[in-house]
Amino acid sequence: MTRSVFTLPSMDMGMDTRRTTRALATEAVHAGRDDLAGLGLHAPPIDLSTTYPSYDSRGEAARIDAFATTGAEPEGPPVYGRLGNPTVARFETALARLEGTESAVAFASGMAALSAVLLVRGSMGLRHVVAVRPLYGCSDHLLTAGLLGSEVTWTDPAGVADALRPDTGAVLVESPANPTLAEVDLRAVAHACGSVPLLVDNTFATPVLQRPAEHGARLVLHSATKYLGGHGDVLAGVVACDEEFAGRLRQVRFATGGVLHPLAGYLLLRGLSTLPVRVRAASANAAELAARLAADPRVARVRYPRIGGAMVSFEVHGDPHEVIAGVRLITPAVSLGSVDSLIQHPASISHRIVDADDRRNAGVSDRLLRLSVGLEDVEDLWADLDAALGERAGTPVRPEALYRG
Repeated sequence: MTRSVFTLPSMDMGMDTRRTTRALATEAVHAGRDDLAGLGLHAPPIDLSTTYPSYDSRGEAARIDAFATTGAEPEGPPVYGRLGNPTVARFETALARLEGTESAVAFASGMAALSAVLLVRGSMGLRHVVAVRPLYGCSDHLLTAGLLGSEVTWTDPAGVADALRPDTGAVLVESPANPTLAEVDLRAVAHACGSVPLLVDNTFATPVLQRPAEHGARLVLHSATKYLGGHGDVLAGVVACDEEFAGRLRQVRFATGGVLHPLAGYLLLRGLSTLPVRVRAASANAAELAARLAADPRVARVRYPRIGGAMVSFEVHGDPHEVIAGVRLITPAVSLGSVDSLIQHPASISHRIVDADDRRNAGVSDRLLRLSVGLEDVEDLWADLDAALGERAGTPVRPEALYRG
């Protein structure tokens, strides 16, 4: 795995000759916390204020006017919780550092984050979206239903350039994709986009495995509910991007109210500190389980990304609902990316809202199961899966090899 390094913000340190770059694992622990020692603090503070006192009403009015014009974060003390929050800002700073972008803007959920992107582009008369299936089911539905006035053209990665129109506001891909784990050549797609922003949902990969901005993506989306939080106790979304786009996203967030609660911002910042360790440990478990499932005659097909990761999808010869009902250690539940392992049947749950034919054409079969692998001992996880898959007798031999990407 290539070792990512990050250039540190410039500081007046006199003759300090220490290195100006640091690795992802170090950045995950320290980004967003660089000022704490100077404040006499070790743990980041939680600012729960919704409003802040100001005795200079003219000055405050000027700062609000400046925000309304550019969306830039107001200088000086905070103004109001819908404009921004210091605790959330720490998380945004850290995530932008990890993704290698100028800025990041956090929202109350991943869908709120995606909606904000569509609203920004739609406000500029760019309502058309080119998208590659599969996507997360609710993302698919939001685009297909046109709930925000958007119009979508679905295509494969090779057809992106031909699908572009003068009113195309964004190209949307998810790689690895939910739930098939199909991967996209991000650099090739970014080239095909030309001047149209490429929006990459990087939820499954996280910046530990992939940094889409390095491949030409202008916008990087996360359902921060998943790996960034990592413990199944926070709901959030975030877009990493350049500062110009971030300003527009902040304006939408202010107008629509899809703000992230400060406590969630604190939990996310804390989650980032262990993100590399969690992702790599869970990925090792997932790779082992994928190999065992691929060799199991009760399993028809296994999908595991070339870049690795903690997600495994597999199709069974038998009834997938019986597998769901048969697990005891693994939790049958929606969502993913937690320290504990979760399993679900996408055709019934996460992608039920997608038209059945579109779902199947995108590779989401009725026998597909999606497994989010956690940090449990891999032997315990395999024992649970082995029992849930049922008896081997009479099961046809699986004809396909392990499918990657």
